Amino acid sequence: MLPAVLQSVVDFLRAGYPEGVPQRDYQPLFALLGRQLTRDEIALVASELNVTGDLDTAAAISEAIELVTDVEPSETDIARVKAHLQAGGWPLASID
Repeated sequence: MLPAVLQSVVDFLRAGYPEGVPQRDYQPLFALLGRQLTRDEIALVASELNVTGDLDTAAAISEAIELVTDVEPSETDIARVKAHLQAGGWPLASID
């Protein structure tokens, strides 16, 4: 069971991405979350997002988390995901 704050992140992401997070959004999403969460917390959120056990999704999530530490996502990608999260009511003001 996730801590309440992490469960609220997962719940928000599921509501904001009802069809699931598109693979192209994983890296900028985790980069944005990384400004508020620890790496371990991000891994827990990622694990919850992949409750289906789909290996392709798990691999894409793992790769995105690794890329966040090695390669910054483009400003365009960050802006796209940030706009999507803001439109859903995510409080991003604290990470600007």
